Amino acid sequence: MPTNSDHHTRGLLLTAFGGLALTVDIPLIRLADGDTWSILFVRSAMTFVAGIVMWAVWRFFSADAPKLVPGRAGLIVAGLYGIGTIFFVTAVFNTSTADLVFILAFNTMFAALLSWVFLKERPRPQTLLAMALMFAGIVIIVGSSLGTGKLLGNLLAMGSAFSVASAITISRSSGQDMGFTALVGVIMPCILAGFMIWKNGFYIAEPGWILFNGAVVMPISFFCLANGPKYISGPEVAMFYLLETVLAPVWVWMIFSETPTRSSLIGGAILVITLIAHSLWQLHEGRRRRATLALRHPA
Repeated sequence: MPTNSDHHTRGLLLTAFGGLALTVDIPLIRLADGDTWSILFVRSAMTFVAGIVMWAVWRFFSADAPKLVPGRAGLIVAGLYGIGTIFFVTAVFNTSTADLVFILAFNTMFAALLSWVFLKERPRPQTLLAMALMFAGIVIIVGSSLGTGKLLGNLLAMGSAFSVASAITISRSSGQDMGFTALVGVIMPCILAGFMIWKNGFYIAEPGWILFNGAVVMPISFFCLANGPKYISGPEVAMFYLLETVLAPVWVWMIFSETPTRSSLIGGAILVITLIAHSLWQLHEGRRRRATLALRHPA
């Protein structure tokens, strides 16, 4: 029988693999070298097909497979993930990779803010401090893009982060299993991109990269990161999401020689350090509470 230690190790390995897979998403989009709508169409279509295949196989072997879209809340969540995908892929073509991933990291604090407003889950003082620091980092990044042509991309990145945070908040509020809803939600950007391609034409210089991204990288990343919370705590999962924030700009720098600006590095450093410190604090608090409960209710 697996022990708690075995489950924790499995969760760490699973989530680490998913986080590492996610770090190559943006480099693969850039390597495909296509226009925004063509990239969005192929990436979304392949992710949708892969998600449906995964769900069908699960349902074939088990009657406990979750619903693809659980009720009205599921439709809203799918729509929010679809909007977030549109904003994300469009932002890739309108700002630097460093700015994009640094701003996307703010979705954790967006989720905390939305939970405070709509779920009445008042953040701890440490979380409020982290939110203030991260907001300062965002201001530095977005403020530096004024007049540089990157402002639109940075605002799209913020829109993507807010959409994902909203989807997470509604998922938590509903109590439904939204495991496959994010993959189903990409049908919205797929349809929109298909309409734009019909009007403006299709162009991808290296389609193999985006096919691999949509059919393999994104489903694997989704599966691993979505299943991580079954074995490890939320703060530990959040730490592995930070791999994209740290490593994606490195891969893009190595492949495309894209160097982050000074303001981007300063703002990004504030975001990353704050998120790491806040996640470590949450992890410590969780372990302390569990130890307290164990003392009060010994087996």
